[in-house]
Amino acid sequence: MTTPMGNNPLLDFSGLPRFAEFKPEFVTPAIDQLLADARAAVQRAEAADTPAEWDAFVTPLDDANERLGRAWGQVSHLHSVMDSPELREVYNANLQKITVYYAELGQNEALFAKFKALKARSDFAALSAPRRKIVDNELRDFRLGGAELPTDRKARFMQVQEELAQLSAKFEENLLDATNDFALYLDDAAQLAGVPDDVLAMMKAAAETDGKSGFKITLHMPSYLPVMQYADNRGLREQVYRAYVTRASEFGKPELDNTPLIGSILRLRREAAELLGFGSYAEVSLAAKMADTPAEVLKFLDELGVRARPYAEKDYAELKAFARDALDLADLQAWDTTYASEKLSVARYSFSDQEVKQYFPEPRVLAGLFRLIETLYGLHVREDKAPVWHPDVKFYTLTDHGGQRVGQFYLDLYARASKRGGAWMDDVITRRKTADGIQTPVAYLNCNFSGPVGDKPALFTHDEVITLFHETGHGLHHLLTQIEELGVSGINGVEWDAVELPSQFMENFCWEWDVLKHMTAHVDTGEPLPRALFDKMLAAKNFQSGLQTLRQIEFASFDMHLHDDFDPSGSRTALDLINDIRRQVAVIIPPAYNRFPNNFSHIFAGGYAAGYYSYKWAEVLSADAYALFEDEAEGYGGVLNPEVGHRFWSEILAQGGARPALESFKAFRGREPTIDALLRHNGMA
Repeated sequence: MTTPMGNNPLLDFSGLPRFAEFKPEFVTPAIDQLLADARAAVQRAEAADTPAEWDAFVTPLDDANERLGRAWGQVSHLHSVMDSPELREVYNANLQKITVYYAELGQNEALFAKFKALKARSDFAALSAPRRKIVDNELRDFRLGGAELPTDRKARFMQVQEELAQLSAKFEENLLDATNDFALYLDDAAQLAGVPDDVLAMMKAAAETDGKSGFKITLHMPSYLPVMQYADNRGLREQVYRAYVTRASEFGKPELDNTPLIGSILRLRREAAELLGFGSYAEVSLAAKMADTPAEVLKFLDELGVRARPYAEKDYAELKAFARDALDLADLQAWDTTYASEKLSVARYSFSDQEVKQYFPEPRVLAGLFRLIETLYGLHVREDKAPVWHPDVKFYTLTDHGGQRVGQFYLDLYARASKRGGAWMDDVITRRKTADGIQTPVAYLNCNFSGPVGDKPALFTHDEVITLFHETGHGLHHLLTQIEELGVSGINGVEWDAVELPSQFMENFCWEWDVLKHMTAHVDTGEPLPRALFDKMLAAKNFQSGLQTLRQIEFASFDMHLHDDFDPSGSRTALDLINDIRRQVAVIIPPAYNRFPNNFSHIFAGGYAAGYYSYKWAEVLSADAYALFEDEAEGYGGVLNPEVGHRFWSEILAQGGARPALESFKAFRGREPTIDALLRHNGMA
């Protein structure tokens, strides 16, 4: 069916996306039209009579690419949050065209020459700092995109990029399908002894939706995690654990097995790196990051591992002793650790996640989060109206004290079968200056929490509150930019290993009494979180932080070695590699059937290939940045200091990618980052 172009909501850039009118059949005609427009803009830009000046060739290119990016952004967002067979089909059909276009763009010698000519102009220094940074980034990216390759190698490089895009999309789809493929129906509530009532209500509702009696257990986080954490039935925990850690592997449906995709992705990445003249894909990845070499990253991870290991060994020894003595689990297994940890935490700190959760109903949590934004940055958040993709989605507008609109964001908090797992922020519209004035930035914030059950609001665990603050940190980085050039506005152009700084920075406030006391109200009584319970939470904050740190180091080392010195064409597999790394790094070794690589979508389907270390790298920056709020708290009377908040905004959030992240950090902190605050915050100093 063809669609008249005039009615195609994907071609309307006058305001917010028209989600209510979206249909999969709009995608192909819109993308074809926008690709044709973008190619025409490229042709005009590369023409010999188009001067190497900003307004003559950069601005028209930005305009065309932005329209394409905004339309495709809506499609790929919906593919992530409201997947359907029809949408998946058009998404994959158009993904290939989009990939080819950007690969061609990255290899365009005429454009590369134009940017070189712009850089060589005598008046280049007169350009604004953001524009100069964009030109430098473009020159680097053309080299990384294969613009300097001979014709035959260019064609192959392009083919590799196309294949990689398809394989990554397939990896994510297999994982979602494998997650959805598992359902366990239990009629006997006794089999779910220990599982909290609100979770049981959710499981019962899920079974009813399927026309079944009893309870439905799935592998989505709101169902999987409570089973692992609370179910007294050890056999049930083992069954659900095994299903979870073998998703998208040879233990399930052959057509959903990600094992062959992992090999293909790694071989293609290695080939791409070799075509560009790099020693490994890790070197390609680091060319645009703060860290310089794979060796530097591995040294950082090793040093952190050495500091964390004694704490992790102590954590594990305590857990094993407790499981043996208090739970009669002499042989602690992988499906017992979350359960035993919860029991140990309750025994040691006299509270449970479940008890805390009753104090975090969604409306109070959001009010507390918005109050923090208002206190730190002087901005007001109010609920607003916009077309949305699902009735659960909320929309908000951010204004300054004068009532001027600063940014807007969508909030999609709950898990559903059509939505990929995890939590993430994505951009809808980026701030830039156009002929019509300043464009308001807009973001998506996505989580996978349990929704409301019956007449009760959604209740969040403290961990989920931290996740919400984390994604809001990314959102504020995108929304509070003061940069007006597309290429370095918001999170654009920010080094990948610094992009987690604002998100992890926000997490710290979830441990501040001044923040929490305003965002809690018991779901039944309305009472705020008792100070005594908060003090217990604080005492438990670094519970097993040694184990958690080593786990992140295990994943980050696996990712870096996988993309640096691992031979994807050799006899060893990714599974062999992670097992080797575990023997060196981990203190908890999972069962042999664990297929973690098969669902490690961060590195195989997300942007984290040879970049997973960024979480820890950026945590050094975020902990050190937050330490300034702690240092100033004495004189101010608390960490919620608007003066330091405005400094953080102006030196870090506002700058976007307009200058190197290290420069922004030093401008805020007055010195280079140190690891001390991270170790102190994690109880490892």
